[in-house]
Amino acid sequence: MANLKAMSFDFRKDVVDMIMSGKGGHIGGDMSILDCLIELYYEQMNVSPENWGDPNRDRFVMSKGHSVEALYTVLGHRGFFSLDECIATFSKFGSPYIGHPNNKIPGIEMNSGSLGHGLPVAVGMALAGRMDKRDYRVYVAMGDGELAEGSVWEGFMSGGHYKLDNLCAILDINNLQISGTTEEVMNHTNIVNQVADFGWHVIECDGHDFASLKAAFDEAKATKGLPSCVILHTTKGYGAKIMENKAGWHHHLPNEEEYKEIVEELMARKEAALNE
Repeated sequence: MANLKAMSFDFRKDVVDMIMSGKGGHIGGDMSILDCLIELYYEQMNVSPENWGDPNRDRFVMSKGHSVEALYTVLGHRGFFSLDECIATFSKFGSPYIGHPNNKIPGIEMNSGSLGHGLPVAVGMALAGRMDKRDYRVYVAMGDGELAEGSVWEGFMSGGHYKLDNLCAILDINNLQISGTTEEVMNHTNIVNQVADFGWHVIECDGHDFASLKAAFDEAKATKGLPSCVILHTTKGYGAKIMENKAGWHHHLPNEEEYKEIVEELMARKEAALNE
């Protein structure tokens, strides 16, 4: 686990470099979801550049599409495309590496960014897999602010109704969104019971602990007869104190001083993880 943990801080630096290059990005949510993406793409999912296009591959949908920088970073490291090119051209005119997932890029299943669409589409993917007698799994990551969208709850209702045990919803609960805390904007303190009441198996875990992440996703795979929802308890801006738990870092471009401070702390945390 320590190796993945150390790697995660290198990946976080790549995210920051991408945002600096593109002069914008959603850095706070990138940092909260990144560890989950590493666990999925390195330990859990049957998907790779080699089997991309195989109808039996696992699917991942980034419903919280504004956290695309984290997804691009993981896909680049996994070899779907050149990460160096992605960082250099991110959000620049003519680049395919735009500020929300672009399905013209290898590794991206669907365009997203208009919140609330990912879960309903993932339900369709999972239902299609069952109808086609395929054994792939579908994963979809949502933000906690996204839970205010009604289509999310239609997705939960239909996923539970069809008992889609090849479907795993992921909720990134970092308790912040662009306009403040989720408790103030749209309360979801009863989220475990709400999702369970729609017929889902709910699993809570520490979204920054790889042992906890592995146990949660292993349990989801082993659950039969109903879909699973993994609730990640995370910290917005995780990786450097200057960003952590601050709504202002939802969409913030660091200045040079902030960039230096972030990178120094990321590398210090990487070193600590290597020495654990």
